[in-house]
Amino acid sequence: MKRYESVDDYIAGAESWRPELEKLREILSSTALTEEVKWGAPCYTYKGKNLVGLAAFKDWVCLWFHQGALLKDPGGVLVNAQQGKTKALRQWRMTSAKDIKPAIIKRYVREATALVDAGKEIKARRSKTVDVPDELAKAMRRHKGATAAFRDLTPGRQREYAEHIASAKRDDTKQKRIEKILPMITAGVGLHDKYRNC
Repeated sequence: MKRYESVDDYIAGAESWRPELEKLREILSSTALTEEVKWGAPCYTYKGKNLVGLAAFKDWVCLWFHQGALLKDPGGVLVNAQQGKTKALRQWRMTSAKDIKPAIIKRYVREATALVDAGKEIKARRSKTVDVPDELAKAMRRHKGATAAFRDLTPGRQREYAEHIASAKRDDTKQKRIEKILPMITAGVGLHDKYRNC
């Protein structure tokens, strides 16, 4: 996924959704939100809090409400794009320009800013311990330096590797993934580091 330095660049890079992105940007820019770029994509903040993200995918454009789970959502438009993983984020997908309803979007934004003003938010809860799948633990013990390197990784990077292996449904998939990540672990590199703008 390419990381963009400005919202203009992001919109220019999403040629098939350019008119829709421009319209959504116009709507969000007409509110009390501040336009920024975070994680290489448009993000709109309010009082320093991430409020709404703007993104284009192959089949839709969407708004990410960072505290969308707290919104009333009378239109039933918000979905959890990562069921079981995401607690607060909700995505509003639009497949054409006719799905963009400025008055309704502004209503959702007003409700989201009111939540910030009221100090309401769903905070991320992370477990202190990382459950390392047995297959990964055994493989690290056999691979010189991997166990020590894994311990030196941040808990978030450890969790990414553990979930990557645990999410594989087939044993052969787990083994292929383990073979691929062992050199990365030993090198002290996170699974998703190439996507981070560190």
